[in-house]
Amino acid sequence: MRNITAFLFVCATSVVFAQDNTTWHDVTEWGVEGRGWVGHERLRWFDRFPAKAEKTVTKPVWNLSRHSAGMMVRFKTDANAIHARWKLLNSRLGMPHMPPSGVSGLDLYARDDKGKWRWAAATRPDKQEMQAALLTGIAPGMREYAVYLPLYNGTESLAIGVALGAKFERLAPRLAKPLVFYGTSITHGACASRPGMAHPAILGRRLEMPVVNIGFSGNGKMHKEVGELMVDVDAACYIIDCLPNMNAAMVTERCVPLVNQLRKARPDTPIVLVEDRRFANSWLVPGRAKFHEANHAALRKAYEQLKVSGVKHLHYLRGDDLLGDDAEGTTDASHPNDLGFVRQADAFEPVLRRSLGLKYGWRHADR
Repeated sequence: MRNITAFLFVCATSVVFAQDNTTWHDVTEWGVEGRGWVGHERLRWFDRFPAKAEKTVTKPVWNLSRHSAGMMVRFKTDANAIHARWKLLNSRLGMPHMPPSGVSGLDLYARDDKGKWRWAAATRPDKQEMQAALLTGIAPGMREYAVYLPLYNGTESLAIGVALGAKFERLAPRLAKPLVFYGTSITHGACASRPGMAHPAILGRRLEMPVVNIGFSGNGKMHKEVGELMVDVDAACYIIDCLPNMNAAMVTERCVPLVNQLRKARPDTPIVLVEDRRFANSWLVPGRAKFHEANHAALRKAYEQLKVSGVKHLHYLRGDDLLGDDAEGTTDASHPNDLGFVRQADAFEPVLRRSLGLKYGWRHADR
C-alpha cells in the first residue's frame, strides 16, 4: 500500500488538507468578497445571486449570475510559493475575443511594503479541473495576498496551497459596505486579459473597498427584478451602467423607475448613472454614433427628471471619454482591453470618490 499522502487537520474554524507536502485551504471555509446577499440560500456556493433569483430574473441573467465575476479571496502567508486548485463550471475556457486567463483563470495580487496592491501572477487554464503554482521563489516575509476568481466561468471549488509549515492566515471578507456595479458584458469583465483587470476590481483596489459585480453579458437592461435584488445589499454606492445593452426607448422606460426603486429602499445610498462608451470606430460609422447620441440624451433626460423630482445623492458619469479618444482601448470596438479598463477606472474613480465623500484622486469627470 502506498504511503498515505493526505492528512486531515481539524482546526477550530476550518478543515485543512495536506497533500504532497502542500497544505490546502478551502476558501469556502473563510469566505470570498464579491459574494453579496450574505445569509441567503444559494444553489451553488460561488453563484453571484441567491437561489431565490432563479424564479424572478430572466433565464439568461440567472445563467450568467453563476459566473464568479468580481469575487476575490484574501489571505496572508510567508510561503515562498503559492499554489491553487480550482474546478470550473463550464468546459468553454475562453472566447474568441477573450483569453482563458480572463474567462476561467485566477489572478494573484500582493501588497507591497507601502501597502499598495500590485499584480503578482496569473494562470493559463487548459482544463476544467486545474492545479497550478501561482507563484514560486517568493521573497521571504509575511504579506497579504488576494486572488480574483474567473470572470466568465463559474467556480465549483477553490483551494489555496502553501508548503507544510508555512504560516497561513485567512482574512475574512471585509464588513464594509460594497460598491455594487450593475451592468453589461463590460462590467462583467469582457475583455480583460485577467480577472483583476476588470474596472470594478481595479476600483476596489484603489478605493480599498469590497465590490459586488452584477454585470451580465448582453443582459444588463435595468430590469426591475434585478433592482429588487440590489436593494437587499446594503451598498456604499450603486453604479448603474446598462446603456450598452439598451436603446433610448428602453432607457426612457426603465431608468427612472429603477432609480426610484433603489431610492425608496435605500434613501441615502449614492447612485451613479453611467453613459455608454462610444464604439471605438463610431467616428467612421454614422449609425453607431447616432445610437450613442440617442442613448446619452435619454439617460441625461432621466437624470434631470430625477433631480427635479427631488432625488438626492444622484451622480452622472459621461461616456465619451471612458475608453480614451485614440480608439486603442478596445478589442472589438466595444469591449475594453486592459488599457480600456484602466481608462475606465480613471474616469470612474473621481465620481465614486465624490459620491462617497472621499478625498479626490485623479481628475474630475462628474457634473
